[in-house]
Amino acid sequence: MDLDRKPVVSNTGAWAMNVVSSVGIIMVNKQLMSPSGYDFSFATTLTGFHFTVTALVGWISNATGLSVSKHVPFWELFWFSIVANMSITAMNLSLMLNSVGFYQISKLSIIPMVCLMEFLLHNKHYTTRVILSVAVVAVGVGICTVTDVEINAKGLLCACVAVFCTSLQQITIGSFQKKYNVGSFELLSKTAPVQAVSLLLVGPYADYFLNHHSLLEYQFSSGATFFILLSCSLAVFCNMSQYLCIGRFSATSFQVLGHMKTVCVLILGWILFDSVLTLKNILGMLLAVVGMVVYSWAVEYEKQAKLVTHIIADSKLEGEDIQLLKEKINGIPQSDLELGQNKS
Repeated sequence: MDLDRKPVVSNTGAWAMNVVSSVGIIMVNKQLMSPSGYDFSFATTLTGFHFTVTALVGWISNATGLSVSKHVPFWELFWFSIVANMSITAMNLSLMLNSVGFYQISKLSIIPMVCLMEFLLHNKHYTTRVILSVAVVAVGVGICTVTDVEINAKGLLCACVAVFCTSLQQITIGSFQKKYNVGSFELLSKTAPVQAVSLLLVGPYADYFLNHHSLLEYQFSSGATFFILLSCSLAVFCNMSQYLCIGRFSATSFQVLGHMKTVCVLILGWILFDSVLTLKNILGMLLAVVGMVVYSWAVEYEKQAKLVTHIIADSKLEGEDIQLLKEKINGIPQSDLELGQNKS
């Protein structure tokens, strides 16, 4: 296989894994948590189950030598788990307190928040092409998902916390991988146990506050248990691919191209669950897809422009190095040569 094509194939595989696992887990959770399904209305606790299985897979991988465990300070993992858990809890509260339309708008606002935080924290700048393509994606997804919009004070506060914590979490994943030179799965195996323990402790109380149902009173049927295990299995691939994608690309790219999952969910909901797919939904999805294509082109164009700039800079540097090498071989400094030429 051509070496130049390996990164492209692996990057495509990472995106495909994320889209397939994310859409799959949404479909499974819809059946698991809907009243017409198994009515398992404990979203935060279920996320704790997800990270427990993910931590178990990471522990087995390290124990068998399939992955190498690298050191990451515990306090870094601890504060990251707090931010990540606040993101999960605030998202659930936002969905409960706000209308579906405002919830979707808050999720769309993660993109500009990530861009702003990357600019403030990492001094990252975006070209006009990238900004316009992000706007097209946001408008397209907004058209096909946003319906009624109702705002209240508590819901607005939860939405703001969810957007901030989600953006910070995704940026931190990429920062940790670069800072500690750790792979995506190795970092996930470090963060998953801390998140699992904290979510299993806090989750049942948070879920009781959300739906006024106790986990101890739930009747675990064989069907519900199967779907919980299936959800946890898909969560391993979903979490792994999220860390993988953010590590290879950026939090902004992950958010923009990740809206392909929203389009897939709408289509599958129409096919599997008899959801209504209107002309407005179709036009919004087409606009979102166009925005994603333009965004991919804009990012690639920016990369090629930077590559050309680096090549030109390197060629100039090589020319200076060659000149210095010639002077060293001849044993005559360039300044002396110029002085001698002036005297003559």
